[in-house]
Amino acid sequence: MKALEASVQSFDDVVLGRRSIRGYQRRPVPKALIREVIEMAMRAPSSLNTQPWNFYVVAGEPLDRIRAGNTERNLAGVPESREFRSHGAYEGAHRERQVEIAKQLFGAMDIARDDKDKRRDWVLRGFRQFDAPVSIVVTYDRTIHGGDIAPFDCGAVTNALVNAAWSRGLGCVINSQGIMQSPVVREHAAIPDDQVIMICVALGWPDDSFPANAVVSRRKSVDEAAVFVGFEE
Repeated sequence: MKALEASVQSFDDVVLGRRSIRGYQRRPVPKALIREVIEMAMRAPSSLNTQPWNFYVVAGEPLDRIRAGNTERNLAGVPESREFRSHGAYEGAHRERQVEIAKQLFGAMDIARDDKDKRRDWVLRGFRQFDAPVSIVVTYDRTIHGGDIAPFDCGAVTNALVNAAWSRGLGCVINSQGIMQSPVVREHAAIPDDQVIMICVALGWPDDSFPANAVVSRRKSVDEAAVFVGFEE
């Protein structure tokens, strides 16, 4: 397998360097390069090798129709219709981390707390999938809907996808806003009823002049996250 646009980075470089990209260049991404990224991502592990994932890769006019439909329906107050379960409002440490990254992004974009127009524009960017040239909609087979294993496996392949893209010079952001209006996505991405829409990933060449692209989120330490049992000090 040969990378088309850039030298493939080391694993450590990818994991430590990757960040969410919310501003993109307008130039298209070659279909062959996207195929290569997806092929790499599909090396992700899955339960009993079931590989439940499928990918609907959307660009051009169909993606523009999705952006328009998402925006129009959300502005009109149409209730969201994501097909995965939502957690509801975050609390405690989870809420603190959510607020922290929001402050970083709004600071980078010069969005004041009381600037309703800029805050609204930022939300609309999410509905438009951050104007990325490509959206990859990750789905799984409805025959295995109802449990947590297929969504777990789709999370694994999505993580592999954004890392594979980054290793080839492409940026991504995992974006649930882009599928809030699932009927719009289903129609214009030609997703059949036998698929459950899990998530979408905006993908393209990063725009280095876009301030939010420089934001790096703070991560929990190993001491905060890991408990070691049965080890000698």
